[in-house]
Amino acid sequence: MSSTLTSTTNDDTCAPSSTHAIGEAAATALATTLKALSDPLRLRMLSAIATDARGESCVCDLAELAEVSQPTVSHHLKVLRDTGVLTSERRGTWVWYRIDPALRPAVTTLLDSFAPAAVIPTVRPEHTGLEDVDDALTHLAEALGGLYPSLSGGLVATIVRESYTSLAKAARVKTHLLSLTERFARQRLIDITRDRDTGLPQVLFVCVANAGRSQLAAALVNQRSAGAVIARSAGSTPANDIHPNVQPLLDELIPDGDQELRFPKPLTDDAVRAADVVITMGCGDVCPIIPGVRYEDWTVGDPALASAEGVAAISDDIARRVDILLATLTTTR
Repeated sequence: MSSTLTSTTNDDTCAPSSTHAIGEAAATALATTLKALSDPLRLRMLSAIATDARGESCVCDLAELAEVSQPTVSHHLKVLRDTGVLTSERRGTWVWYRIDPALRPAVTTLLDSFAPAAVIPTVRPEHTGLEDVDDALTHLAEALGGLYPSLSGGLVATIVRESYTSLAKAARVKTHLLSLTERFARQRLIDITRDRDTGLPQVLFVCVANAGRSQLAAALVNQRSAGAVIARSAGSTPANDIHPNVQPLLDELIPDGDQELRFPKPLTDDAVRAADVVITMGCGDVCPIIPGVRYEDWTVGDPALASAEGVAAISDDIARRVDILLATLTTTR
């Protein structure tokens, strides 16, 4: 049999195309640039610079885009500059940034063409668990919007659809997705509207999968504080289910009526902004740096990798840390 492939009119025959994919070097360079752009604040900075009538923006202007620290702003700008997307020039006290002229057409295309299409999240067929998920999400958004009249209907609808899509990506069973979406979206709306000055202290525990130690830590805070502190948990890459090693411990800590709230949840900026304390669980997660939020990292073992005795020791370690945390939160308010 000849090893040479020839074009044919038979649809079942694979024939080489006359077009070619980009080369490895170009793909590597493009991937590096796209990775640098894969942050919401960096994209907003890029958009601000691209639309500035002066053709450039001062770092002081860019710092007003979000409530983050100056070092955070400088870090994001440095990433864009190191990748070659931006150039910078210091004039006196301030540094001015502009888009590299060679990349400006590509940046303009990205912001003007692709961004509008991505504003309203779509629900893919593989993420649906209802016959008409779009209609169900529309009704859910309308219902939740009525509870938060201070928020625009468009914002509520976006949060509902983002919540559904995020949960659907990790869910094995789609049957209860709508009810989980309602609870997750409702919590995000609570986060957005929370007054940190008057509300109860709130703690957010973050780990990769949100299937073990972060769930356990939140449950311990809620039980031991008896309602004086609110604890929640989230994961940068949520798992499908709570880890079997942790389930028995959560069964003892979480009241029966709240069992439905126990599922791995995605980490959102809203949750970080609403928290008084954000605690990562020694697993390398990086959270947005928000002024006024206290950050801690607890280096604790992973229950997923531990024996029964090891899980018990990890639980005791977390409980000890929780008691110390609660002492600081309940005596300062």
